[in-house]
This record gives sequence, structure tokens and C-alpha cells, in this order.
Amino acid sequence: MFIALCTLVFIHLCALATPGPDFFLVSQTAISRSRQQSMFVVLGITAGVMFWAMLALMGLNIIFEKMAWLKHIMLVAGGIYLCWLGFQMLKSAFSKNKTAEHTFELPQSNLRFFLKGLLTNISNPKAIIYFGSVFSVFMVNPALERVHFLLFVIVSVVTLLWFSFVAFIFSLSRFKAAYKNAAKWVDGISGGIFTAFGAYLIGSK
Repeated sequence: MFIALCTLVFIHLCALATPGPDFFLVSQTAISRSRQQSMFVVLGITAGVMFWAMLALMGLNIIFEKMAWLKHIMLVAGGIYLCWLGFQMLKSAFSKNKTAEHTFELPQSNLRFFLKGLLTNISNPKAIIYFGSVFSVFMVNPALERVHFLLFVIVSVVTLLWFSFVAFIFSLSRFKAAYKNAAKWVDGISGGIFTAFGAYLIGSK
């Protein structure tokens, strides 16, 4: 059982470390906003992972096998949301004033950042595929049959710790100083990545 749990932690860390919508959202928020706001994004992403892990425990892979159309709808819906999020970032990049070092922005609530993280994870194609297939393999492992709740706790805690680390690193002063000189490019590239993710999902279904 210990080896199986270690394998799960390793695979889950690899899945988290692979750059995707969650990673880019946390890093972009940390570098352009504040550590506190990026942590609320992290909490939202963690809540999303808990949601997917709970569905996996309830047999998500079986649902996808019998209702393949549902998986396709979820991927397309996720693609639409990612395109919208990318458009918002692109709009922010193009609207940055060439003269003002910082334009005045109305404060956004922490709840908004939490929801942004939650929705991004729920619409993340990596999460849908990972929990609908790879993670579900551990559900049928005889060695882990009696510790399903432990699997749920492990993926939740590992997700929280990893993205908290990402938020901490990208909120360091050196990253923020670099962002001041390249804000338009950072937002533009992030927006392009999100839009590309979303367009790919929509166009491939």
C-alpha cells in the first residue's frame, strides 16, 4: 500500500507540475496582483481538485465510459470558459496605458479570485482527463480499496502545497519588479495560452 500511495503522490505531482491553465493562472495572479489574492486562487483550484477527486471516488470513469458525450460537453464547456478567461487577459494587456506606470483599478474581492481558481480547475482539460482515467486506476487497486478517503486527502493536500509554493515564488519582489517592465507581455502571453487551450478543446470536439 505504501508503494501505491507514493506512486500516486509522484504521478499527481507530475500532473500538477506540467504547465497548464491552473499553473498559469496562479503564476499570473501572483506576479501581477498579490500573494493573498493568488492564495485565494490556489484555494479555488484545490476546491476544484477535491470536486474531481470526489467524483472519481463515485465512479467518474464509469460515467464517462457509458456517457462519452458528457465528457465531450464538459471539455467544450471548459474550452469556452478558458477562451473567455484568455480574452479578459488579452484585453487587459492591450488596455495597459503606455504612459501610466500603474492605472487605477477597482479592488476585486477575494471571493472573485477563489471562484476564478475553482472555475479554471473545473474547466481544465487536464483535470477532466486525469481524474476520469489516471486517478481512477487507483480506485480499483486492491491494495488501496480501504483507503479511498486517504487518496482524497493526499491529492487535496499535495495540490494545496504545490500551488502555494508556485504562488510564493512568483509573488517574490524580483518577479514583481520584472512584471512592471513587461506587464503587457506577461498578460498577453498568458491570455494567448488560455485562448489556445480553449480553442483547441472546442475545435477538437
